[in-house]
Amino acid sequence: MGYLTPNGIQFERYLLVLFKQLGYKVQTTPSTNDYGADLVLDGRDGRIVVQAKRYKNNVGIKAVQEIVSAKIYYSANRAWVVTNSHFIK
Repeated sequence: MGYLTPNGIQFERYLLVLFKQLGYKVQTTPSTNDYGADLVLDGRDGRIVVQAKRYKNNVGIKAVQEIVSAKIYYSANRAWVVTNSHFIK
């Protein structure tokens, strides 16, 4: 049996399960008009917005700009971009 590489939706679902197991209350955002966030986490450290990026290439500044906007929209304490790849400088 070979390793199956997840697509973007599967990556988001994986993160949802992971963050729930880590003790966060997790909400998904709509697939459109999400203001840059894919998941909203609530936990003992407050609210965190997460943008999941499953990319073959490096993640650019646009993802960071979008999650900063989402942080404001969702009144979050933190903003994370989580990727299987790397970030550009």
